[in-house]
Amino acid sequence: MPHGQPLRIGMILFPGLMQLDLTGPYEVFASLPESEVLLIAETSAPVRSAHGLSIMPTTTFADAPQCDLLCVPGGPGVDAMMAHAPLLAFLSAQAQGARYVTSVCTGALLLGAAGLLQGYQAATHWLSMDLLPILGAEPVHERVVVDRNRITGGGVTAGIDFGLVVAAELYGEAVARRIQLMLEYNPSPPFQSGSPELADPALVAEVRRSGADRRAARHQLAERAAAKLQRTPS
Repeated sequence: MPHGQPLRIGMILFPGLMQLDLTGPYEVFASLPESEVLLIAETSAPVRSAHGLSIMPTTTFADAPQCDLLCVPGGPGVDAMMAHAPLLAFLSAQAQGARYVTSVCTGALLLGAAGLLQGYQAATHWLSMDLLPILGAEPVHERVVVDRNRITGGGVTAGIDFGLVVAAELYGEAVARRIQLMLEYNPSPPFQSGSPELADPALVAEVRRSGADRRAARHQLAERAAAKLQRTPS
């Protein structure tokens, strides 16, 4: 970025977001040089996350300036937001002027519902990967996927990996490495069950069964969003 012109990063807030999808990359973005991070919501009221943590917006859809980088988190609230016209319109408008359009976890479904992933490779949470083709994206089972100016992260904790990839893309690997060191981001999980490939198959099956009804409902919402995109004039 040119000196004297801060990079403007807009991170989207909506009810029911997964706070770590937001706060993981936020810590990385807030450490970038010559940058400004905005938390953007529909109104100026505090936004309650999926597990009850309230987050205060810094600006609203109506007042937000054009962002250089747009970042959308995921969470259970994605279901309602896939049909929420004010959010989808804001994402679509911002994407036209943004250098990068990005997401973490199921935030990719909101980008898809806004028509912003058609023809792009993308990642999302492993339980929602099958929804990406419905919204015109090609699913890729990676922690972070970069396809032109679309950068998408996998589920929840991938947000920090995602943030560091974005940092390297914007300011170079040396800056990203320094941020990683300052965050002491050196994962060493106590259990090898952080992905369906590593977890016990019985546990994976149990998790799939436990959320089957919700995933079926989300599948229908994705199909409705895709149908609406097909009806929208280009």
